Amino acid sequence: MLQMLFRWYFQIPIYLRLLLTVIFFMFLFGSVMHFVEPVNFPSLFDGLWWAFVTGSTVGYGDFVPNSILGKVIGILMILAGGGIVTYYMVTVASGAVEREKEMDKGNVAYKGKDHVVLIGWNERSRQLLNMINDFKPTEEVVLVDHSLSKSPKHHYHFHFVQGDASLDNTLKKANIPEARHVIITSDQSRPEKQADQLAILSTIAVRGVNPEVPISTEILTKNQIPNAERAGANTVIRSNDFMSTLFFHEVYRAQPVKPFDIMLEQLASQQYNQHELPEEQVGRTFLECSNDYVKKDELLLGIIRKGDVLINPPFQMDLEIGDQLIVLVSLRE
Repeated sequence: MLQMLFRWYFQIPIYLRLLLTVIFFMFLFGSVMHFVEPVNFPSLFDGLWWAFVTGSTVGYGDFVPNSILGKVIGILMILAGGGIVTYYMVTVASGAVEREKEMDKGNVAYKGKDHVVLIGWNERSRQLLNMINDFKPTEEVVLVDHSLSKSPKHHYHFHFVQGDASLDNTLKKANIPEARHVIITSDQSRPEKQADQLAILSTIAVRGVNPEVPISTEILTKNQIPNAERAGANTVIRSNDFMSTLFFHEVYRAQPVKPFDIMLEQLASQQYNQHELPEEQVGRTFLECSNDYVKKDELLLGIIRKGDVLINPPFQMDLEIGDQLIVLVSLRE
C-alpha cells in the first residue's frame, strides 16, 4: 500500500505534489497549536489558518500564541515555513522534475505487477492502447521500444521503458517476471525476414526471464511460425495471412459487403473464446448447445474436433467428449 502511494505521489503533476506537501506540514503545525493552546486557537481551522499565514510569512497577527510552548511551536513553524519546507519543496521539485525527465526517457524501472507488456511502438500498438483505454481503463501497461528517445504517451496511460527487448536488463526494467501478458509486435520498418528474427529473439529473451508468462508474438512470414512457437510464443499472430485473406474476399466478393470493415467493427467490440465442452453438453446437438449460449448473450460459432476447426457445423451434429467450443462474446463485461 505504501509503495503504491509513493508511486502515485511521484506520478501526479509536480504542482500538486508541492501543494500536498505544504498542506501536510501546515496541517501538522496547525493541529499541534490547536491542542497546545485551545483558548487562543479554539478550532482546528484556526490553527490551520495560523499555520498557513505564519508559514507563508504573511503574518496577519489575528492569532498569536501566548504560552512559551506555543511560541516555541511558532518558531519551529517559521523555520519550517521559511527554511525546512522551502528547502524540501525545492528538493522535491528538482528531484521530481529529474525523475519525470528520466521517466520520459524510459530510464525508470517499472515496480508494479500483473501488467501487460507491449513490445514495439507502431500503429498497431497505438490502436491496441486505444482499445485498452476504452475497455480496460484500469489496466497497467508497460511499453518497451528501442527506437524511441522519448515517451510517446500523449493521451495514453502507460509506463515507458527505452531499450532493446532482447536484452535481460531491458526486460527486467519492464518487470517481466511479474507481468501478466507480453505482446511482441513486428517491426515493419525492417525487411520481413529480419523483423521476424527480431521478434523471435525477443520471444526467447522474454521466455528466459519468465518461463510462465503468456506471450503473443506477431510474425510476418509463414515459415517462421514454427520457430516462434519453439521460441516460446503461446500465440502467433499471423498478420500477413490475415490481411491476404481479407484482400482475397474483397477482390472476389459477389455481394456489396466490405469484409475488412465488418471484421474490424466486430473485433473492436467482441472477442473469440475457446471452451472445453461441458460434461452436461456431451451428446447434445450443436443447435441445443447454441441455444444455451444465446440465453447468456453469447454466440456459438463452431467447434474444434481433433484439431479440425468446424465453423457453423450442421445443427444436428452431436457434440462429443474432447470437443472445444468457439464462442463469440462481448468485450464489455
